[in-house]
Amino acid sequence: MKVYIGAVGALILAGCVVAIGYLTLFAHHKELRHHNQAQLLKAIPVTATAELRHRGFTLSKPLRCWNMHEATPKKMRVACAGTTTKDEKVQVIGAAEAKVQEEYFTILIDGRPLVQNVACLGADCHPKD
Repeated sequence: MKVYIGAVGALILAGCVVAIGYLTLFAHHKELRHHNQAQLLKAIPVTATAELRHRGFTLSKPLRCWNMHEATPKKMRVACAGTTTKDEKVQVIGAAEAKVQEEYFTILIDGRPLVQNVACLGADCHPKD
């Protein structure tokens, strides 16, 4: 009986070690594509324009983008505005969270979501467009 209890304990311990190893090596390998506010601000007009084109929308002129006032180094925020060639209003919101290493993007066309809280836009999602 003691051997059985010891074997079960060893299996539980081995399982814990494997789980911790997996989490250490694989679960935390997320990395932001845009590591700071300036990179995010520079990338969004390009990637959002490519995403719009991929979905059949053409801009009448380049997106106008700015840093949102609540942006911090750990919680980056960018907003953009523009108009399509069909005179539809375009809004783009990009966010990157350093703590969880995740990025989120939303594109609205005339106030309706075209994409909502997606992890990538444009060439980041569709590399061969």
